[in-house]
Amino acid sequence: MLSKTFGGAVYGVNASMITIEVAVSQGLHFFMVGLPDSAVKESQQRVEASLKHGGYRMPRQKIVVNLAPADVKKEGSSYDLPIALCVLETSEQIKCERSLEDYVIMGELSLDGQLRPIKGVLPIAIEARKQGMKGIVLPTENAPEAAIVNNLDVIGVETMMEAVEFFEGRREIEPLVIDTRDIFANTVNDYEADFSHVQGQENIKRALEITAAGGHNAIMIGPPGAGKTMLAKRLPSILPPLSLQEALETTKIHSVAGKLGSRSTLISRRPFRSPHHSISDAALVGGGSFPQPGEISLAHNGVLFLDELPEFKRTVLEVMRQPLEERKVSISRARMAVEFPSNFMLIASMNPCPCGYYNHPEKECVCGPGVVQKYLNKISGPLLDRIDLHVEVTPVSFDQIASTRKSEGSDEIRERVIKARERQTERFKDRPEIYSNAMMPPEMVKEICEIGDAGRALLRTAMERLGLSARAYDRILKVSRTIADLAGSDDIKIEHLAEAIQYRSLDRENWAG
Repeated sequence: MLSKTFGGAVYGVNASMITIEVAVSQGLHFFMVGLPDSAVKESQQRVEASLKHGGYRMPRQKIVVNLAPADVKKEGSSYDLPIALCVLETSEQIKCERSLEDYVIMGELSLDGQLRPIKGVLPIAIEARKQGMKGIVLPTENAPEAAIVNNLDVIGVETMMEAVEFFEGRREIEPLVIDTRDIFANTVNDYEADFSHVQGQENIKRALEITAAGGHNAIMIGPPGAGKTMLAKRLPSILPPLSLQEALETTKIHSVAGKLGSRSTLISRRPFRSPHHSISDAALVGGGSFPQPGEISLAHNGVLFLDELPEFKRTVLEVMRQPLEERKVSISRARMAVEFPSNFMLIASMNPCPCGYYNHPEKECVCGPGVVQKYLNKISGPLLDRIDLHVEVTPVSFDQIASTRKSEGSDEIRERVIKARERQTERFKDRPEIYSNAMMPPEMVKEICEIGDAGRALLRTAMERLGLSARAYDRILKVSRTIADLAGSDDIKIEHLAEAIQYRSLDRENWAG
């Protein structure tokens, strides 16, 4: 006797179909073939205990479980449920009215037959629809995630017995239907943190507005307690809302990483990731023997915030350089190569020196000679080259903290950002791979960021007097183009250039004394 159904395996952020075949014949052993890892092999014990708990038996015959294609590695515990159902059908302990071959079946069994949630459901559901499957049977907690995919019957079950009764036709389970667009529309701009809660710091808010409008990377330099982290956490609230396609991409990555949580559905808000400075290279960019997405991919379409940047290991910061340029990260292993998207905005913060009070208006810095420069040198030039805005943050005065005046909220700022992004969308309509000013290559900067004679004179004077490095030139032009977009101007004016020049603090030769 032979029974067959289908499962799914996730590689990168995409899934492929796995055929699960079970044959029972004369003999006494249980064999599992098709490159299963340890978690898959252990399913024999979980399946046997679940069958006994449900009043069934594990056949005392030769059982062969084949996971095809046989040359692709299978990992995880999500094949328990399909194996159990195939064993029951093959040994004629159940008679299925609904064909197992019409469904993708996934789920981890506990010893009493309860189903535990699994990872990577969304890409598997997308692949199931693409392959023309009738539906997908999976744990109830994963059903809302799979229901994002339309034209696919999503059957959520709590236990193995519910799945058995469903396929035998003894239980009717209504497919879960979710109005994705309705959920998306109601939660897309639902952020807890808002700029209206921030008193003072108007210059920093302005810098973050420019950052959001042009998709720029930024670093904030200031003493402890000046509000760097608080301001960074509010940046997603002024970014343009996710499109439905971006929301699906983001949800797929979090699904593969197992970060969605139970009964979660579409991610409709831009992600904000803030890893601790003790993070490893692999945890930041992704990796492992079976590659998983790292923090830079979890921040895809959102913000990656690195607090206290000089405290991160240098190797960790250096591995970010390529993903910052290419907006994706490729991870190669002996048996596979996977690619994770990583189109994120990098926002960093740091103290100006180890004690934190260099350039402080009131407190005195106690760091010795050369210490400040040594501290700044922890951030390499190539990484700093990829950061467009350097923003100096100063402490808020008592009068500003105690003020009862209402600050401008995120909604008003977001409206201006969206209008600036619309101008950029129109500008780059012939280059679909570029959709913000920050992504312009050097040859395009000269073409699009034209400045007059007065602008060139100002820029020359600034570079000579302030000691700005050569790498500041393109960055200033990109940022001034974004400032002009926010102002609704077709041309880059003197005032736009002047504002952009002040955001290059760390490029000044005399900044650290």
